[in-house]
This record gives sequence, C-alpha cells and structure tokens, in this order.
Amino acid sequence: MAAAILALSVNAAYAEGPYRNPDNKNPNDVGEGTYPIPYKMPVVAEITQSLQRIRGYLDSVTPTRIVSKKTGQPITDLTNPVADAVIEPAKGDFGITVYEMGVVHAGLIKARQITGDASFTAMTERHLNFIGQTYPYFKRQEEQFKLERANSLARLIDPRSLDDAGSFCTTALIRSRLNKIGPDLQPIIATCSDWVANKQVRLKDGTLARNRPQAWSLWNDDMYMGVPALAEMAHMTGQKKYYDDAVKNVLNMSQYLYNDKLGIYAHGWNANNPDAPRFYWGRANGWAVLAMSDLLDVLPKNHPGYPKVLAQLRKSIKGISELQSGAGLWHQMLDRPDSYLETSASAIFVYVIAHAINEGWISPTTYGSIAQTGWQALSARINEQGQVEGTCVGTTFASDQAYYYARPTSVHALHGYGPMLLAGAEMIRLIKNPDISVEYKVRTYHYMPKGVQTNYREHH
Repeated sequence: MAAAILALSVNAAYAEGPYRNPDNKNPNDVGEGTYPIPYKMPVVAEITQSLQRIRGYLDSVTPTRIVSKKTGQPITDLTNPVADAVIEPAKGDFGITVYEMGVVHAGLIKARQITGDASFTAMTERHLNFIGQTYPYFKRQEEQFKLERANSLARLIDPRSLDDAGSFCTTALIRSRLNKIGPDLQPIIATCSDWVANKQVRLKDGTLARNRPQAWSLWNDDMYMGVPALAEMAHMTGQKKYYDDAVKNVLNMSQYLYNDKLGIYAHGWNANNPDAPRFYWGRANGWAVLAMSDLLDVLPKNHPGYPKVLAQLRKSIKGISELQSGAGLWHQMLDRPDSYLETSASAIFVYVIAHAINEGWISPTTYGSIAQTGWQALSARINEQGQVEGTCVGTTFASDQAYYYARPTSVHALHGYGPMLLAGAEMIRLIKNPDISVEYKVRTYHYMPKGVQTNYREHH
C-alpha cells in the first residue's frame, strides 16, 4: 500500500491556493471547491514529526524531582520523609499521575509500537522510574504525617475514584509492564486495580457509578476510566472474571446512556432522576468508543460478549461519523453545530475509526476518508512548540447546555495530548496498512480492501 500512496498527488490546481481549486465552473466535478482543511493524503514523515513535537513538549514540562513546597529547593534524601516534600509541579496541568497522563503514555506506547522508535517511550520510562523510586518515600510520608490528598502520590497510594485508579493503572502501568517499558510496578497495579474491581461505587446491577456531584449517577467517561483497566487485568492475569465485568459495564452503560436515534451517548444519567434532560458532550463519547476499542483489543473472540461489544462500537462509530463537521473536526456538543469544534474528542474519534479499520472491524471504503480528513484537521491544531490547541478543560456531568458550551479550551488541558498521539500513530498504521489500497479520483481518496477493483466514470 505504501507505494500506492506515494504515487498519489494532489491536483496541480491546489498549487494556486492553500486548499482551493479556483475554477469551480464544472457542476459535474464534485471535487472542485474550497476546503477548510488540506484535502490530501497525510504523509507519514509529517505525522511522525508532529508526534515528536508533542512528545518533546510534554517531556520538557513534566519535571520528575522532589522539592520542598516551602522553599522550592530539591530534596535528595529519600530516607527521611519531610512533611512539605512534593513532586515539583509541572508547567501546566500536567501532573505525572493524573488519569490524562495515563492516556498520554498509551499514545506514546502506541507510537513506539507503530514507528519502532523507542524514543517515544523515553518519557514513560522516566516517569515510571521516578514513581518506582519515590513511592516508598511518599508512602512513609503519608504514614508519618497523614497528608491525605496533599501527598503527591496519593492517587497511587490510596486511590478513591476511578479517575485516580483506572486510566493510569491501565495504560501507564499494566501496558508498560506488558511491553517491558520501565520498572515493574506490580504493587501499585494491585492497589489501583483492586479499587476499580472491588471498591468503586456501583449500581445494584454492577454498573460503575459515582456519587458526585450527583448521587447514584453514571458518567459515560467511566466506561474508559473502568473498562480498559478491567480488560488489561484479565489480559495480564488470565482471569476471565475481569473480562466478564468489563463487558457487563460496556453493555450496561450503553443501555443507560446510548441514544439509538441519535447514534451517540449522553454524558450522564442519574438514578434519582432518570428522565432528566440529556446532553451529548463530545469527549464523553470519545471515552466510550475508546473503551470499547481497548476492550476488543484484548477480549478473546470466543468470549460471548465479543460480538455484542463489537456491534455497539460499530453503531457508535456510525453515529459519530455522521456528525463530523465540514471542517473535519467534531463539535463540543456533538448534536449542536453552533458549539465550538473541539480537539480531544475529535482526536479520539480519529484514533478509534482508524484503529477499527486497521483491525478489520469496519469498512475502509466507508470510513477511511473520515479518519483522513479528521487527522488533517487535527494536525493544524499542533503548534510549533508541540502544544495541542483547542482542547476543552476538565468537565463535570452538568444539568444544562450553557455549562458545556462555555467550557474554555487550553493548551494546558492534558486531555488532548494522549488522544492526539494515539490518532497520529494509528493514522501512520493506516497509511502503511498492506491490506488496504487507496486510490485518488476526482480529488477524493477512496480506501478499499486490497485487490478490490473499482470502476469510476468520473475523470481521474
């Protein structure tokens, strides 16, 4: 496939403007027009450079040192804990144990797997080595001073939510362990996975739930915060009970939150007010399809839940794809085109669509160009410093549209970095996929299984 792609070229008319054919006079030529994004085949080298910029930026703003909170001076003695010892704050909202950083490490691991470049996971190794070295120190600090959530490693020492335990445990710890990246942090894995499997609040039917900010509420985000952790525990230990729990949560959450008419998920649901208005936030839908994708990656095909999860993922991808904007990205509120175009959800969607094509779960002919145009739009949101622009900041389960519409975006919102790494890496895999052909006709790229013949009447 690589040779076929290299043979493709954008029509010479594009040379006269960034993405414009200036003629626009032939009504039979559907390829003519002005595009808000570069309507062209992504180039592997350009994607790789973008991913390296992101990695370099994250590496530069995530220090791994212990300092005195009072003086800011380094603390090097790890034998005697002091009360004001903290991990040096990152330059931005980039804490090294937050759930968003777990997604970052997932992206870095994926980039290394697809490109073969070990430099992508150098930051993962640095972070995990630092955690392994300082975990005993902060554990003794907690025992001695009872700092509670002020302890820098509180999420790993004493997790109290899925946000604390699920994502970071899954991607940064279990996947790193399985890929032999960094130290084996099995004691932390055991603590975090125990929270997800046994301690997180659940509905009576076993669905992972929350009691904040609303009692007995479901967040679609938690499909990702919980399901991949359960799936990776099964993958690592071979214990089927974790697969069963993961599948049950996908199907249960879909029953509560998925809107069959719209083809997308509501952000939340409350057991005390199940008929409340519903709001269709983009990133929550991203977490849902990413969770299903991650589960299918490790779920045995002979598991009775496999075809059910796959069917739900396919339905969700169809619904999401129909809501892609003409600019290639997706809206903050998926069903509201007057809401802004948002980066993190768009990146997750591009990753999941490209990954589903590569895994043979969905048709390349139907979905290839959707992933392609999504990536082209995303690539314009990676600035020269490697910062990811246009990402919505952290967002709770809210009760009105205005809240979601008004959530600001920031380059310091870590939520966009991991998804962008995942999306770019998977697009490289799609471009190089030997089982898929890409043809260029009428300024449109057509993806199809290798060997499929097409017969177009339009000019080429």
